[in-house]
Amino acid sequence: MDSVDSIHEVNDATTLRYPTPTSTTMLPLLFVYSYLSISSATTLVNADAGKTIFLLAGQSNMAGRGGVVNDKWDGYVPPQSSPNPAILRLSADLNWQPATEPLHRDIDYFRACGVGPGMAFANSLLQQDSSIGVVGLVPCAVGGTNITEWGRGGELYNQLIRRAEAALQGGGVIRGLLWYQGESDTVNRDDAVLYQRRLERFFDHVRADLLLPTLPIIQVALASGAGPYIERVREAQLGMWLVNLRTVDAKGLGLEPDRLHLTTTSQVTLGEMLAQAFPRIYPSPIISKASRTSPNFMFF
Repeated sequence: MDSVDSIHEVNDATTLRYPTPTSTTMLPLLFVYSYLSISSATTLVNADAGKTIFLLAGQSNMAGRGGVVNDKWDGYVPPQSSPNPAILRLSADLNWQPATEPLHRDIDYFRACGVGPGMAFANSLLQQDSSIGVVGLVPCAVGGTNITEWGRGGELYNQLIRRAEAALQGGGVIRGLLWYQGESDTVNRDDAVLYQRRLERFFDHVRADLLLPTLPIIQVALASGAGPYIERVREAQLGMWLVNLRTVDAKGLGLEPDRLHLTTTSQVTLGEMLAQAFPRIYPSPIISKASRTSPNFMFF
């Protein structure tokens, strides 16, 4: 698949290019896990002093299907998604542990998980600002879910709030919600038409229940969908204007052979886009790989 490897920003001629991961740049697994075993104890102790926490929610492209073909992950972890002693994940049993791919392996367990955007996001964020300290990732995404399944009081919503509250135990601050969902809402016209209202209500409820009324939210506009109403859902996503909401547009990123899920390379690119969006939160600008003419879009 073609991958998009450049980012263009409005009124800025600078172009950032990301290297395409190859097998020659991949760390040997033995070295990686030996490194983790040595450093993890120190990292977990330091994490109690405070973590920069991010919630990861949505469906399969947030959970990660990079490198998954025929429900089997190829096991490849690109350098940008490699373990880092400053990155932790909250496990399904609510314990902090060194973060490794697949991040959602014990959360979205009905299907095989692969590489998602979370690790590339965290690594890129730390490269931008090492003073952030320890990054705590809280996986909550579940594949194949409709926005109505994320409604307040439902199982997925309750799990998200419960895991967010558990993540705060021992120190730390929730700094943002990364949200990638909507593919399942492209199947039915009514779901597509009502998507924006339902999503805005979901964001409002999460902020209210976490007592974080201005929680930064970075959502991803769809690159693909399961039905014929992809553009209707994308219009809803790209047309949202909420305080501290930013939209990253995944359209144009390469897909797996199923034409639904992002490739490993695309997940790395997306993670880096999310990281670039985070430090400069403004009301509803849009980071995009796609061509746009609206002044509301910020081009990368």
